Amino acid sequence: MSMVMKQTKHPYITRNKKIRGGAPVILGTGIRVLDIVIRYEIMGQSPEDIIVALPQINLPQVHDALSYYYEHKNEIDCAWKAAVQDTEGMKKEHSTILEKKLGKIKDIH
Repeated sequence: MSMVMKQTKHPYITRNKKIRGGAPVILGTGIRVLDIVIRYEIMGQSPEDIIVALPQINLPQVHDALSYYYEHKNEIDCAWKAAVQDTEGMKKEHSTILEKKLGKIKDIH
């Protein structure tokens, strides 16, 4: 028996190339679906905690963002992993101001 998944409409989610590079965001904000997902999945915040931390959004918007994420999990996870890899690459290529200062201190001794 084949299971057919139906795409749900997400009234609070939008994508626009001019906003956050086309990443899915909560309508009328610059808050990415990924921002909500990180708070929920990684930081362990409840939806109620999220609206306290981000008072410009409401509970239905948080739930819609999470629903959108679970429907598009593979796509969003891949984009997230690529961003993490890009950041790691930049860290290797460029030292921070603190690292530059510490390097100078290390060179003294």
